[in-house]
Amino acid sequence: MKIAIAGGTGLVGQALTDHLIDKGHSIFILTRNSSNKKEKANVTYVEWLKESSSPETSLDGMDAFVNLAGESINSGRWTEEQKKKIIESRISSTKEINKIIGSLQNKPEVLVNASAIGYYGTSETQTFTEEDITPGSDFLASTVYAWEKEAEHAKADGVRTVFTRFGIILDKDEGALPRMMLPYKMFVGGKIGSGEQWMSWVHIKDVVGAIAFCLENKELEGPVNVVAPEPKQMKDFGKTLGKVMGRPHWFPTPGFALKVAFGEMSVLVLEGQKVLPAKLDDKGYIFLFSHLDDALSDILQSK
Repeated sequence: MKIAIAGGTGLVGQALTDHLIDKGHSIFILTRNSSNKKEKANVTYVEWLKESSSPETSLDGMDAFVNLAGESINSGRWTEEQKKKIIESRISSTKEINKIIGSLQNKPEVLVNASAIGYYGTSETQTFTEEDITPGSDFLASTVYAWEKEAEHAKADGVRTVFTRFGIILDKDEGALPRMMLPYKMFVGGKIGSGEQWMSWVHIKDVVGAIAFCLENKELEGPVNVVAPEPKQMKDFGKTLGKVMGRPHWFPTPGFALKVAFGEMSVLVLEGQKVLPAKLDDKGYIFLFSHLDDALSDILQSK
């Protein structure tokens, strides 16, 4: 397959690119600056989001588009300016993807657009699947709702459209896990906030595997929860992390301290949602890591 990827240099994008190359696919990475990119077998860099760029000339005949572009929600305190960046970066890149697709004579079969389980809002008591169609009311939920609505426009061009709603992605070097590991490395790991909040996690290898599964499985469209089938409450996640690291789980971090330190962004660790991968299970995706202890052991032993 010929696959165009926006956001191909981020955590998920790099892992996905390597996986798809290994499978024999040709990858076209959309980038703001193609001149300083190292050449790589089966990878073509295509400049976009600049007045001088015309990406559509290089992308006709793509089999698929994957849109992972957007400002990281972990990139800084959620000031009004930062929240505006988070939303606008996602909407603008998705609009551009739709514009490119609309201009192509030979359109892709599928668009896999990144999304997030933040769509559902937060809850300690509910269990969410893709059948829950009412979004939450907080900042992340409204961001995801607007993001998916923009991506949905690709359907008007006859493109199968998938919204991969990522949970908390576990990776050794990037994302949430390195920050969560740090207190345990210093022997002061423990319960965060109430500990009752749910953490719907997923190993980076299953993120990549699920995206590839969505590219290939023509029966999948709309929202797809990309989370492991066994979410954990934060207190149990911490105990498992401490056990795998060989460190004690004893020193609690009160919620108010995190609110002072991170402001509204503290919702990422103090609140959560229990989300299940109903569609992936239904269509037969086999998780590499269903159990948290196996996932953490693999990550910590890697590299």
